[in-house]
Amino acid sequence: MTHGFSIVLFAVTFGATLASILYLAFATCKVTFYENHHHRKHYPQPGSPNLSPVTVLKPICGPDPNLYENLRSFCQQAYPHYQVLFGVSDAADPAITIIERVIADFPNLDLGLVMDDRLIGTNFKVSSLANMLGLAKYDILVIADSDMRVQPDYLGSIVAPFEDPDVGAVTCLYKGCPVGGLASAIAAMFINEWFLPSVLVALIFEKLRYCFGASMAVRREALEAIGGFEALADDLADDYMLGKLLSERGYKIHLAPYLVENVVLEPDLKRLFLHELRWARTVRSVRPVGYAFSFVAYPLPMSILFLLVTRFATLGVVAVALTLGLRVLLHYAVRAAFRLSSPAMPWLIPIRDILAFLIWCVAFLGRRVQWRNGKFSLSPDGRLTVVEGRLNLS
Repeated sequence: MTHGFSIVLFAVTFGATLASILYLAFATCKVTFYENHHHRKHYPQPGSPNLSPVTVLKPICGPDPNLYENLRSFCQQAYPHYQVLFGVSDAADPAITIIERVIADFPNLDLGLVMDDRLIGTNFKVSSLANMLGLAKYDILVIADSDMRVQPDYLGSIVAPFEDPDVGAVTCLYKGCPVGGLASAIAAMFINEWFLPSVLVALIFEKLRYCFGASMAVRREALEAIGGFEALADDLADDYMLGKLLSERGYKIHLAPYLVENVVLEPDLKRLFLHELRWARTVRSVRPVGYAFSFVAYPLPMSILFLLVTRFATLGVVAVALTLGLRVLLHYAVRAAFRLSSPAMPWLIPIRDILAFLIWCVAFLGRRVQWRNGKFSLSPDGRLTVVEGRLNLS
């Protein structure tokens, strides 16, 4: 290794480490001062005459963990008028029994089950949404994944921003609530300690022009203006594209001050890796520049690389110690700010962060993703091409 190359390598790793430490400090501050419940008091109360009736669309495939409790939470809303539609593509789906139980438990609510295997594109989730749309009674459409759980004030929080006629879609952040073993705990840490802080930081510097698929709402007229669900039928990142297309039409995308609970179950580390690799390659396909610079969100791996480059010199040791201290602080700040009930596991931080960084690197090595029983190739704009099998809901 030449002396000149050593200087360049030192400069690059030092700069990356410094940037990631600054990011970590800023992210910890943003999380610490996050006041989710403080902002909710500005929203109309459930009895407000200004709250529009809504239809909730729930695409479902298979009996996810705690599916009954998740679906039930959407039927216990402190909201005057709403409809809930559950959509499945397979008449033999075992989730149907659970859905029917939920419907039977709430005979006075406007609930319905839509079974339709019609496909409008490669993305089965979007096809299911399109199949439910014909039975949707109201013009505000709320979309939420099957592994999400909400509190009774959810609909009031996500619908209230539509009082602004320029708002075309509303979306929510979500926190991971693990059920199961180690893989689930590591997956939830990624949501809570990487995804959430990174979004809070990013929104300081950019206007929100995308949605988060875990929970989003859209005006029917705005959806029709972009070509309906058909415009999203071949996109893996259908949530991102929904917000992007609406923004291009001049609609606002609003982030509601509400945290949805994502019930996380990863059976093993292999499926965790494939799940997060799919997510990473999806983000890379729709936001390539932002993804490339997201290395700053991996401060511990960056500081470890710097430590190796400095051959364990004092500066490298100080960088790792400082980073680890701030990272543990973020771990506990997240728990306090987002009111997490799962046990604190600071000893998992090195494993979690190194795994996330490895996935970030591997995402550059190809465009193939695996989703349940199907394998697909992602085009640079996020479009799906079937390689093997078919796309299913997740």
